Amino acid sequence: MSSESDNVELANVPQVGLSMAQSLFILFVAFLGWMFAGSVMNVIPLAGRPAIISFLPESLPDSQIEGEVGKWFARYICAFLLGAATGGLLFGWLGDKIGRAKAMAASILCYSLITGVSYFATSLEQLFVLRFIACLGIGGMWPNGVALASEAWSEGSRPLLAGLIGTAANVGFVIVGLLAKYVRDVTIEDWRWVFALAGLPALLGVLAWFTLPESPRWLAQRNSSGDAKHTPSMTTVFKPPYLGITIIGICLGTIPLLGGWGTLNWTIPWADQVGGADDPKLKATISICRSTGATLGSLLGGWLASQFGRRSTYFVISFLSLACSGYLFWNLTPLSPTFTVWVFMLGFFGTIYFGWLPLYLPELFPTHIRATGSGVTFNFGRIVSAIGVLGTGALLNTFHGDYAQVGRWTHLIYLLGMIVILFAPDTTGKKLDD
Repeated sequence: MSSESDNVELANVPQVGLSMAQSLFILFVAFLGWMFAGSVMNVIPLAGRPAIISFLPESLPDSQIEGEVGKWFARYICAFLLGAATGGLLFGWLGDKIGRAKAMAASILCYSLITGVSYFATSLEQLFVLRFIACLGIGGMWPNGVALASEAWSEGSRPLLAGLIGTAANVGFVIVGLLAKYVRDVTIEDWRWVFALAGLPALLGVLAWFTLPESPRWLAQRNSSGDAKHTPSMTTVFKPPYLGITIIGICLGTIPLLGGWGTLNWTIPWADQVGGADDPKLKATISICRSTGATLGSLLGGWLASQFGRRSTYFVISFLSLACSGYLFWNLTPLSPTFTVWVFMLGFFGTIYFGWLPLYLPELFPTHIRATGSGVTFNFGRIVSAIGVLGTGALLNTFHGDYAQVGRWTHLIYLLGMIVILFAPDTTGKKLDD
């Protein structure tokens, strides 16, 4: 938290104001930047299995294919999680150093251009390396977009902003799913187009670099006389007095990430396994149901937190996510008549977190480390999630490709969320510190 002297000092610094048009433009670019990041996130859940199979040697026995798919699918998810975690720290620090707008533009260029280049990958290993590099940009987009939008709008607008930004990635998920279902199938013979499409947001990155206004709070902090804190170290959030709150934030960000990437997103390759060549659209249908529920859930996250309190909301959504995922993996298969309904519900409850986090995490840190703190707490949990996903891949191999058995174990992460939130500070009604 910032000290009283910090606030007094900044009170004497003229604030750089934004017009309504500039504020709306910031929100527009932040929303699109995170939406396109969501479309890039969905590339592997949707096209990963066909891509992996296309690279496997033809001599591989059929009995070993699912094991290899599970192993490489887990590796690609880990590349995303570790890349995003690293990018959250790197680009978050960059946002505190050179400004949120430039760092966000660089993040968009990173994830879009590298994903587009992945179209030309010729091996599983190349795709893995490119995925890691692209996801540096995904990790950097979130903290800078959240910090910039939060600082450009009034306190009363932040719950709505949190919901809008939180839901943006899921809109990207839905768009890619709709294209795969109604425009062009994603098959073993034709999966590269998804990567090429994900390269188009580079145009937004160029636009943002040259035209996006900077955060008034960040400019005021940078220009404050005698203040050297506008260039904080990357490790500042891991030192007193911020260490404790950083650890709590990391834990709260890890729970939904593990739940999403270690549980919910495995429903898509599960559907692909069941549908196979006979029904290549089944995985797209599941992706759309998951993402539609997630879009609505994350949109409401900020509003629910503002109405019912930060801690109460987190506890309840952890309980509901635990209940939904438990029922889905214990009682259903992708061919069950109600499977899509329960995927929608789990997508809804399991992603309310992502409207909650953009509201809560920036409240934990003052302006000079807000992008770094938000980036670390949201993305650092991806490292833990990567370990969890590798464990999920090992479980899939142990259970001989039985996704239901895997989900029966991994969904228990939501129980941990009900416990961790009890130790978090309640920031309900708290304004952003300078």
